[in-house]
Amino acid sequence: MIRYDPEIHALYRRYCLPARRYLKLGGAVLRMPREEYEPFVHALARDARAVTDAELTILFEGSWRERRTAAWFVAVSRRDRFRERLGALLLESEVCCAGGAYCVALASFGTARDADLLAAYLDRYLRQPDLAYDQPTVMGALAFTDSVLHSDRADRFLQEGGLWRQWFQDAPHMHGDGGVSAYLGGVRLACAVIEECADI
Repeated sequence: MIRYDPEIHALYRRYCLPARRYLKLGGAVLRMPREEYEPFVHALARDARAVTDAELTILFEGSWRERRTAAWFVAVSRRDRFRERLGALLLESEVCCAGGAYCVALASFGTARDADLLAAYLDRYLRQPDLAYDQPTVMGALAFTDSVLHSDRADRFLQEGGLWRQWFQDAPHMHGDGGVSAYLGGVRLACAVIEECADI
């Protein structure tokens, strides 16, 4: 449930608004020139260490801006104790523009449980081709997690007649051959940014 109150607004101003961070957490950070990228990731790493669990919990009750920022903080600070919360938020898909951040955070943890949470999303939303939600990013995150775990959880979705193939074919907004390499590549790059931040 989305909550609007002065406490969330104060945290938004402190953690999300500087340099319009919430807009850059995702594809934009991957395209930054080096002179912009380095101060950005240093500030992200600093705030990810500074934010408290209580503040993260509050941020996850805000809009997509707060939730996206909180998910990246969780990933950078490696607070996998928020794993189930991320999985629940992803499955609820209550707000737009935050699901990709949940996916990247789960993929960055890279455990079997994270893969299960990603697969649960796909089991639900690949049955709904009319919904242009986070299916491609989740598929990429699951494929990435498979590559880390040397597992094959994505195979049942990707095989001929699998849910991914059917969804991709039936979703009016999707075009191409149904491959996942571009989505996998995006998640891999985002996880590399997270690793770099975590090591600062």
